[in-house]
Amino acid sequence: MKRIGCLSDTHGFLHPRLMDFFHHVDEIWHAGDIGDMSILDALKEEKTLRAVYGNIDGNDIRKVLPAYQKFRMEQLHVWMTHIGGYPGKYDRVVGEEIASNPPGLLICGHSHILRVMFDKKNKLLFINPGAAGRSGFHQKMTAVRFIIDGSLIRDLEVWEMERS
Repeated sequence: MKRIGCLSDTHGFLHPRLMDFFHHVDEIWHAGDIGDMSILDALKEEKTLRAVYGNIDGNDIRKVLPAYQKFRMEQLHVWMTHIGGYPGKYDRVVGEEIASNPPGLLICGHSHILRVMFDKKNKLLFINPGAAGRSGFHQKMTAVRFIIDGSLIRDLEVWEMERS
């Protein structure tokens, strides 16, 4: 069993209350648009970190992070990328990859819209944790945490804060 904290689109800002929400997680996953190396450093100090770069991230971040990560957590295949679309409207590259090698969990960022959906066609759970930073059109900063237990994803909780 692993407890996961998941965020995206920090754009160089990490709210201190978010780290309270992530206090008991085993790993933090960041789905891109980190914005500043200091965010990566702060997250790495707290927990094991898995992250991908996003479209606003500079060369400093792109040198240390991949565009996507595919890995196994417990008995679950996970794919994390920044721009992926969502069920029924996947990005072309993501859609092609899902068709040939579907994960059990797909994590994407980019849209700044918190969205958790089960993709019945591809039998996977899609999570976009929204935007944890202050930059963008979103009114609330959001992130999620959940438990991976074997091949099951359970106890998903949402962190939400007014954008300051």
